[in-house]
Amino acid sequence: MIKPDGVQRKLVGEVIKRIEKRGLDIEKLKLVLLEKEMAERHYAQHKGRPFFDGLIDYVISGPVVTMVISGENAIAVVRKMMGATDPVQADPGTIRGDFALDISENIVHGSDSKESAEREISLFFGEEI
Repeated sequence: MIKPDGVQRKLVGEVIKRIEKRGLDIEKLKLVLLEKEMAERHYAQHKGRPFFDGLIDYVISGPVVTMVISGENAIAVVRKMMGATDPVQADPGTIRGDFALDISENIVHGSDSKESAEREISLFFGEEI
């Protein structure tokens, strides 16, 4: 997912370009304004943590681009391309290392496992894989 700050800062094309140049395929893509309930379901694992409400407010603050990306080792490759969650720790050359300004607005989200990817694809695209 390209988060609201990535869309607002006009980085959608740059993120997609990096994914495609890496040899991965974008199977599905959708620009959407998340409703609060969907955002809460997406980030349910963080419920109860001090940053949860701010995270929800942020992710519903503007449009996001949701994608289904496939290819060999797609999850691991995309997570490496994104860089560390905290942009201060993200390596140059990664999306967050090159573009993110702080930990709460860090341009992108990527599934951390096959199970998370399946849940998120079902949530955002309404289908099982």
